[in-house]
Amino acid sequence: MRATAHRVRPKSFVHTVEIRGHRLTVDEPLELGGDDEGPTPQELLAASLASCTAVTIEMYARRKGWQLGPVEVEVEYSLPERGATTRFAVELRVPPDCTPEQRERLRVIAAKCPVHRTLEGEVVFEDRLKVVAPAAT
Repeated sequence: MRATAHRVRPKSFVHTVEIRGHRLTVDEPLELGGDDEGPTPQELLAASLASCTAVTIEMYARRKGWQLGPVEVEVEYSLPERGATTRFAVELRVPPDCTPEQRERLRVIAAKCPVHRTLEGEVVFEDRLKVVAPAAT
């Protein structure tokens, strides 16, 4: 998997992120010097966990033949101090007609989504720096 961020204009935090031919706009809020043209990278992290969790439980329900109806996942977290534990609050919202057994199974399966597993595992970074000539305009 690969994501590439490109600055949109000089003296701006606005970036276009390209992923498999899709484009997202990322920025910082006005109070942090941005133009607020898109979510922050940290908000995208919360969005990744929320969407991955939702897709994971919906895929599981489909395999089981369960008709869940509308499902929502809300993720909240705030930036911890460097080196401190990051805590995510993940809330699954399912319709009231889900049985207690289905609810428990979905709760367990939600914690198995790929983004959840990535965040709870050990992460190693391989940072590199490459000097490139500016693109001709």
